[in-house]
Amino acid sequence: MSKVKIILLFLFLSLLTGIPLAQEINIVPYLKQIEAGKKDAVLEKLPELKSDHPNDPSLLFLEGVLTEDGQNAVAIYKHIIDKYPQSRYADASVYRIYSYYYALGLYQTAKTYFNILKTKYPSSPYVSIAEKKIPMKDDAGNENTVTKENLPVSQGQNISKESNKNLDYKFTIQAGAFSNAANAESLKKKFEEAGFFSEIKEKNVAGTIFHVVFVGKFLSDDEAKNFLDVINKRFNLNGRVVTIN
Repeated sequence: MSKVKIILLFLFLSLLTGIPLAQEINIVPYLKQIEAGKKDAVLEKLPELKSDHPNDPSLLFLEGVLTEDGQNAVAIYKHIIDKYPQSRYADASVYRIYSYYYALGLYQTAKTYFNILKTKYPSSPYVSIAEKKIPMKDDAGNENTVTKENLPVSQGQNISKESNKNLDYKFTIQAGAFSNAANAESLKKKFEEAGFFSEIKEKNVAGTIFHVVFVGKFLSDDEAKNFLDVINKRFNLNGRVVTIN
């Protein structure tokens, strides 16, 4: 077989198997900058890096690290493990998703990602780290209770434990309205499996009962809009921010 045919065959197999042809950019210096408190400098550099290296999974991971909104960061990490499961920071992405759900007290969801980490990346150093953190249940015996300080108690904002009382949630996202209750329940289930708060309310429109699916509770309009972008892209929706009555 000629060299040209071998190269073409390799290219074809790479497309089929998802093997990256180009080496991922080294983001270690940027991660060290972030650790040194120079996050703003890395943020300024990120657009240029993404322009020079589009679709580089390491840069996607760096973007996730720089993303302050937890839900947005989770969406980035999930994109990495879905599209680039063999990339350099795929295991770190799984661990960060695990850590996020663990922090929320969603231990069953966290355990799901721990199992993914252990199964797909058994040699990852994050396996032993995560293994030591999973509790059987929280103090109240429920899996969804937040038990640490400085946790996201609304979908997209960190608020201290002392402030986690009588919070005035003013906004939510209307994700869809269905005349078929089963379709509404299906979407609600997808949100809950992803770790998002969701509920269904019935609305009578000209004699027709619609089952309206809502996702998330937010303290501010900006917080809701930021999360709206994540929800719309991830679930292929056309949701909108609405006030909570």
